[in-house]
Amino acid sequence: MYDMPHVRGTLTPHRPLADLTWMRVGGPAEMLFQPADADDLSAFLAALDPSVPVFPMGVGSNLIVRDGGIPGVVIRLGRGFNAITIQGDRVTAGAAALDVHVARRAAEAGLDLTFLRTIPGTIGGAVRMNAGCYGAYVADVLISVTVVLRDGTIAELTPDDLQLAYRQSQLPEGAVILAATFKAPSDDPEALAARMEDQLAKRDASQPTKDRTAGSTFRNPAGFSSTGRADDTHEMKAWAVIDAAGMRGAVLGGAMINTKHSNFLTNAGGATAADLEDLGELVRKKVYDSQGITLQWEIMRVGVRTGDPTAD
Repeated sequence: MYDMPHVRGTLTPHRPLADLTWMRVGGPAEMLFQPADADDLSAFLAALDPSVPVFPMGVGSNLIVRDGGIPGVVIRLGRGFNAITIQGDRVTAGAAALDVHVARRAAEAGLDLTFLRTIPGTIGGAVRMNAGCYGAYVADVLISVTVVLRDGTIAELTPDDLQLAYRQSQLPEGAVILAATFKAPSDDPEALAARMEDQLAKRDASQPTKDRTAGSTFRNPAGFSSTGRADDTHEMKAWAVIDAAGMRGAVLGGAMINTKHSNFLTNAGGATAADLEDLGELVRKKVYDSQGITLQWEIMRVGVRTGDPTAD
């Protein structure tokens, strides 16, 4: 165990993480840190041995923690990091603010961040992954991001700094997002509320929202999200190439490729992280063997596989 700096927040050694992820799998954090505020986090990172790895974790909605757990320090931001403020057309949200709450608050103020309504997780994760749906992405509206760098420095980053692309960003190694500011287009609050209800209905009709999943498993090979429009093409969608490989409904241990939507890897009951990751890798192999397409994981997999100390 590493020497831990003094903190005002909470440090918990060997904290199980399964109950903090949507998949409900995985081993413990070597150390879980829940900072009291930004200054607490900054001072902690400044004092922490630079060789100690850190992993910022949101609500675990797009994450598989491997069965051997996560070495180093897992940082989880709580209520002190979920404020939402609106000034004119600018919406600033703490990294721990839920995407759905940000979409709702913005809509009430007549600002359109409706694409966030159906995205699970927090603003920190949405920025890190350049989350998007219905043809809109974080990159379209992001103005700036406040982060704590690994050395404890608090910095402002621009979208150019992050090099946002489809489902990815170039966040500095070890950096923790504190907040993000968006410039949102204006619209009628009632129209925005109706749009979000329509998006929600479409999602619930097509996705297994009541099953234990971590959202979309693989990035669309086409390189963009579904638009939700009538002219949306299904060519090169992840679910379509998985279906073409005959993997809808495939099972490995307690893991299953969902029968309602085949781009949703599912804990059907009693799955281990290895079951889920191995089934995902089998899907990738079958898709490549049958169609020559290499699927890229959208779900983040972190930690050590049981019995494999060399895993990342």
